[in-house]
Amino acid sequence: MSTLKGFVSLLLLSLTTLTWGIPLILLTLIKLGTPGRRWRRRVLTGLNWVALNWMGSNLWWMRRWLRPPLELQLPEGLSRDRWWLVLSNHRSWTDIFLLFFAFHRRIPMPHFFVKRQLIWIPIVGLAFWAMEFPMLRRLSREQRERHPQLARRDREATERMCRHARERPIAIYNFIEGTRFTPDKQAAQGAPYRHLLSPRAGGIAQVVGLLGDRLGGILDVTLHYDNPAPSFWDFLCGREGRMVLEARRLEVPTWMIEGDYHDNTDYKERFQSWLNALWQDKDRRLDAHR
Repeated sequence: MSTLKGFVSLLLLSLTTLTWGIPLILLTLIKLGTPGRRWRRRVLTGLNWVALNWMGSNLWWMRRWLRPPLELQLPEGLSRDRWWLVLSNHRSWTDIFLLFFAFHRRIPMPHFFVKRQLIWIPIVGLAFWAMEFPMLRRLSREQRERHPQLARRDREATERMCRHARERPIAIYNFIEGTRFTPDKQAAQGAPYRHLLSPRAGGIAQVVGLLGDRLGGILDVTLHYDNPAPSFWDFLCGREGRMVLEARRLEVPTWMIEGDYHDNTDYKERFQSWLNALWQDKDRRLDAHR
């Protein structure tokens, strides 16, 4: 029966995506033919409306059909009229919908750092492109050193998003481990954490440098699953165990706004130390859940 429930869930997800995909495609075509940034912003408002309703439609049937055993712990002071940087650990594709459950219409439209390969997902990839999500190449340190022009293009994509983000409040989401956690990946990295991979600082440091004066805060999210190997399919089948999303609001330190991560060695070391301390604390909180 749980497998049947999973196929019904997949059908519902596909139907909502196809339904809202029609206005998405129409608005994308309009945006392609719209001259000037001012008018494209108006079209982008329509695209955001489509995306928010796609999220809301999926959350509606998930609450009633799947009834996920999700515990939410959210800070006070969330607002749709402010800018936010959301940092989270990453365990499963389910993480994205858990973040939607927590923050949908509590903070502005989410913008994710996404892998370039995701542009090929039907409709969803088009939405990423039309809504100007930064599409990044997940490069290793060796690849960045061998092909610095690719890393530079990623920084340019982030800069472009932040420049446009100054026009209206948005929430920027980043799974800063760069990939989903698995024990094998942890062992390959030699990460100094029990439940996490090593965080990557470059992208969020750039966001703070470009938008820090407007950020309402940093939302530090910790995701815990009772299931040691969570999967999106188990979630759709309604057989995922207890899930916990804890979010806390952190103020943006003044020193973060005044530095340059890529050109200032002292600032880079200080930022990495701050992020490593944040991740060590997150690892301890995950330990407490287990």
